[in-house]
Amino acid sequence: MQKSVRYNEGHALYLSVIARKEGTKRGYLSKKTTENSKWHEKFFALYQNVLFYFDTDQSARPSGIYLLEGCTCERVPALKVSTVGKDALDKLHYFLVVFGHDGQKPLELRTEEESDCDEWVEAIQQASYSDIIIEREVLMQKYIHLVQIVETEKVAANQLRTQLEDQDTEIERLKSEVTIIALNKTKERMRPYHVHQEEEDPDIKKIKKVQSFMRGWLCRRKWKIIVQDYICSPHAESMRKRNQIVFNMVEAETEYVHQLSILVNCFLRPLRMAASSKKPPISHDDVSSIFLNSETIMFLHEIFHQGLKARIANWPTLVLADLFDILLPMLNIYQEFVRNHQYSLQVLANCKQNRDFDKLLKQYESNAACEGRMLETFLTYPMFQIPRYIITLHELLAHTPHEHVERKSLEFAKSKLEELSRVMHDEVSDTENIRKNLAIERMIVEGCDILLDTSQTFVRQGSLIQLPSVERGKLSKVRLGSLSLKKEGERQCFLFTKHFLICTRSSGGKLHLLKQGGVLSLIECTLIEEPDANDEDAKNSGQVFGHLDFKIVVEPSDAPAFTVVLLAPSRQEKAAWTSDISQCIDNIRCNGLMTSVFEENSKVTVPHMIKSDARLHKDDVDICFSKTLNSCKVPQIRYASVERLLERLTDLRFLSIDFLNTFLHTYRIFTTATVVMEKLADIYKKPFTSIPVRSLELFFATNQNNRSGDHVNDKSPRLCRKFSSPPPLSIPSRTSSPCTQMFGLFVLPLRYVFSFAVFSNSERTCDKEFIIRCAATNRVLNVLRHWVSKHSQDFEMNGELKMGVICLLEEVLRDPDLLPQERKATANILRQVTQYLLDKNLIMDEDTLYDLSLKIEPRLPA
Repeated sequence: MQKSVRYNEGHALYLSVIARKEGTKRGYLSKKTTENSKWHEKFFALYQNVLFYFDTDQSARPSGIYLLEGCTCERVPALKVSTVGKDALDKLHYFLVVFGHDGQKPLELRTEEESDCDEWVEAIQQASYSDIIIEREVLMQKYIHLVQIVETEKVAANQLRTQLEDQDTEIERLKSEVTIIALNKTKERMRPYHVHQEEEDPDIKKIKKVQSFMRGWLCRRKWKIIVQDYICSPHAESMRKRNQIVFNMVEAETEYVHQLSILVNCFLRPLRMAASSKKPPISHDDVSSIFLNSETIMFLHEIFHQGLKARIANWPTLVLADLFDILLPMLNIYQEFVRNHQYSLQVLANCKQNRDFDKLLKQYESNAACEGRMLETFLTYPMFQIPRYIITLHELLAHTPHEHVERKSLEFAKSKLEELSRVMHDEVSDTENIRKNLAIERMIVEGCDILLDTSQTFVRQGSLIQLPSVERGKLSKVRLGSLSLKKEGERQCFLFTKHFLICTRSSGGKLHLLKQGGVLSLIECTLIEEPDANDEDAKNSGQVFGHLDFKIVVEPSDAPAFTVVLLAPSRQEKAAWTSDISQCIDNIRCNGLMTSVFEENSKVTVPHMIKSDARLHKDDVDICFSKTLNSCKVPQIRYASVERLLERLTDLRFLSIDFLNTFLHTYRIFTTATVVMEKLADIYKKPFTSIPVRSLELFFATNQNNRSGDHVNDKSPRLCRKFSSPPPLSIPSRTSSPCTQMFGLFVLPLRYVFSFAVFSNSERTCDKEFIIRCAATNRVLNVLRHWVSKHSQDFEMNGELKMGVICLLEEVLRDPDLLPQERKATANILRQVTQYLLDKNLIMDEDTLYDLSLKIEPRLPA
């Protein structure tokens, strides 16, 4: 009969007490029994390489002991069970303790937390006495080796110390010998008749060797100083930076090639295979439209990357210019990719509406190589590669000396890349507006033919609430918080340079144009920002809606007039909408007015006059133009000096709304608000200085030389505003002058302008001068209105700017020739500016300011 194994039970109990208090790892685990395969929760305690388990953490005696020496511990996946308890079992984590001999069943344990499971597995794996012994042996070997090294170093140090002492003694001996030899030479000089020459003494040879050694040491020391000075010199610092730029370029090229390979291998090629399947989620045409020539771009940069690595291998002999010479002719393939980029994203967005394709694409994007990035991100990387090369070459040239052999080649590569970048930018800018218009046109179910006009430029879009067209006196019953008003009256509005679209959005996201008033021609519209003082119903509605509503009065030529009332979500939104709408309307009417005036007595039309003005399209030292045209069909400015930008801002022949918005957003970078205000004030007081001299000559060149002796100059009383005196006698009165009717172009449709009678030459001359002054006033008010409405923070932070605007507006209000519409617009801007100075409870409304402005007496000269 086999006897049971005896062990020291008392010592085991003692160790269990220590394990329960000071064990390496303690806690509750679920243990699987071998009898009925059930799980029981036990309290386990690990002490050194012994694992105890108790019924509870308060138990005095352990229920069992496991010796872990020679065991292994590993995690196992969750057991396969029915779907009913799958969610609960997913939260459990299992691990096994496998003993080192056959026949012994492994110990199966589980925890509820993954972190506890990992900690138990790591603790059991480290509980091995044999591993500790091995680790101790390794450390002992290292210790013995270090002790031997220390002893060897001590012996070497003693030897060096002895050598130094011997050398010190030798040096002292040599010094004494040198002194003796010097005394002997002195004695020989004192004997002029002594010509006896003896053979060279061996000691002299030794002295010469010492001197030779000293000269060599001094030479090496001097060379070391020269090298150290060069290392600290600006040229060496520049070379180090240049080398660092090259290394960074190689790293960036490596990363870029890796991104292109992911785009091709993880998206392009799998989608090509999917397009060839029986049920393709995407067609081959769509795959080609999305990726285009991205595979060719990848092959090109792989070749360039291999060339860079070959150059780096020959360090420090580094020549990069020939690589760029090879790369430049092939970079034209980027033009096609950039030109197609926006379209590829649109095709991808349309394909994502297919559930099968969207599911497949998400599967590709979940690849570990993608690192959580979407396909759109990889399609965008090639867009930035050409600018990255340009920046790298700029930095490289900044640290390349002018006499460097590669400088000319690098400058040529940079110029070619900049030229390619400009061409790509112009192409993208040229098609961006067309693509935007086409995208909006595709969103509208009924379609919209006016968006196919390439001269139509997109300005802004957003959600507005259209108030119902009800009878007078009933509008105040509508409340802003009404859910039905927000739901039924919400409109998606799109503003273009010539039209205003009002659409409703269906549940599917598609847009539908309103049957009546869906497409508004801005040339037939009049904007009413604030209610009239005499209109009580309008004032009541303004109080109900918090002055967030504005009106657009439409007077079509082939239909009765009607009014569209829109409600903005906030005052800022209302100011932005009304400012842009009014600027578009004024642009159309101002262009029509200047066209009619310039064509009246001159054979040169306005488009031809603009085309003939080289300052509007020809690059110069202080300005550079782009090939892209703005909303006024004038080349956009790429960069220019402050004087040229202010000249474009105040050019009365045209004013592009995109240029105005861009200028007001960016002027703080290159100038100050004071300079802009001084320019506006100067243009208002001397409007003829805003038009170039050549344009004025064409403007005043009439068929009859009735003004041959009247030259245009700054001293002419006609060219300056005189607020202290009435208008010139040659100008007819305000009530009967055709100037009032002609300036009605700013507030009336164009069809009323051409119905006036023909006037004499003198009246036409006065009309043209008056219209130019009115156009200058209108330009100043337009700029100030946009400035105040969209950039109120400038006036909140700059008190000097606020006072300058207020003084200019007050000066405008004192003009006796000011038209009613100009006066009202001036009062409106003045009201907005004064809101930053006065308390809201003390602000006067627009009509009060307008009435007060009518009562202001003109200042008389002292």
